Amino acid sequence: MTETELKAVVDDLALRRRLVEEGGGVLEKEGYLQDRRWDTEAETICARDHVLRIRVFSGRAGTEATLEWKGPTRAENGYKLREEIGTTVGDAAALSEMMERLGLQVTRTIDRDIVQFKLRGATVRFESYPRMDILVEVEGTIAQIEDAVAVIGLPRESYSADSLPEFMARYERRTGKRPVVCAADLDDEEW
Repeated sequence: MTETELKAVVDDLALRRRLVEEGGGVLEKEGYLQDRRWDTEAETICARDHVLRIRVFSGRAGTEATLEWKGPTRAENGYKLREEIGTTVGDAAALSEMMERLGLQVTRTIDRDIVQFKLRGATVRFESYPRMDILVEVEGTIAQIEDAVAVIGLPRESYSADSLPEFMARYERRTGKRPVVCAADLDDEEW
């Protein structure tokens, strides 16, 4: 399956969430989302622009985990496209142990609080990181994405196919602060 998406910095989470809800958005998930990216010590998976991750979502209804592979990223007409395959995992800890025994290691951790909606066929996910801008990710067909973007109400030119590291770099240039997308990377005094 090919994933098509756009991302933007959110100026006012409460406002944008309310607009999605008023526009017919159906809440799918609200809670904590954690990604653990796995690779070899030499980072051969990343070098091929592939991602292998275990994603764990924790919310009111419990915890769910998935194993996901993503292929190389490409941009077409301003949209980010990436082939993606995923499956539900019953025991993320056991899967992590298998990955370690295969010689893989966690090379990147991403933590965030999320609120995810289904809106007119698109998936709209607001992501709040430990220290960085709040982002909105919109996935679906191009028509579904554009429909959802109109409902969210952020200027269309604020959306891009940029990666998380690109958003992090812009945050640091703008604020002079080191962005933090992994809770464990926060200094003790920041807790």
